[in-house]
Amino acid sequence: MRYFIELSYKGTNYHGWQNQPNAISLQEVIENALSTLLNSKIPIVGAGRTDAGVHARQMFAHFDFETEFDYKQLVFKLNSYLPKDIAIIDIFPVDNDTHARFSATARSYIYKISNVKNPFSNELSYQMQLPLNIEAMNMACKKLLGYKDFQCFSKSNTDVKTYNCDIKYALWTQKDSELEFKIEADRFLRNMVRAIVGTLLNIGLGKLEVNDLDRILESKNRSEAGYSVPAHGLYLTKVNYPESIKT
Repeated sequence: MRYFIELSYKGTNYHGWQNQPNAISLQEVIENALSTLLNSKIPIVGAGRTDAGVHARQMFAHFDFETEFDYKQLVFKLNSYLPKDIAIIDIFPVDNDTHARFSATARSYIYKISNVKNPFSNELSYQMQLPLNIEAMNMACKKLLGYKDFQCFSKSNTDVKTYNCDIKYALWTQKDSELEFKIEADRFLRNMVRAIVGTLLNIGLGKLEVNDLDRILESKNRSEAGYSVPAHGLYLTKVNYPESIKT
């Protein structure tokens, strides 16, 4: 049978989601915990591959296991076994052809910027005190919705079949001293959100004009886009699936 795990994590202490030969990953830690508690080697497949330092408020993974077990009890045991920066929210059975990555219909991220020096959020947001033109940044966000090919925001030498993504929503909002960028799409390329944020910040700083975004997107050239902002301000916040996946 196939099971989904819903979880959240603070990515500070991990070298990303995916297993690495010489560095600790979230996938490795969770697989080791599952394998120990279920007394069987359990590989898991994640809904995505968050980079080193990126956090997740909601992430899903799937695993296969032949024997039935008490889901709630396993959630409790995993949370007792795992480190404090990983939390298991739920475990539930799904159809055997449901895939944590390929069955997802949309994903949402937020990027957090602190406009003041804040010692309590320096690991959880990008500290940036320069004044920004948020109105111009949101005008640029509207342009993103009109494009499909985002090769200019993709990490170089990435093995993907297509650079096409359907961005459904992109907006900056200011609340007190915290600036937050939210973006939703059917899929994202490697480093895409951080490159978009860096480019939009350059527009907000006046280093680029709003209309420069058209030129950047049409160039399909990563070197034309802005810098990649630090990973610690980025959060995967939601992964959408069809309602029918639960058995």
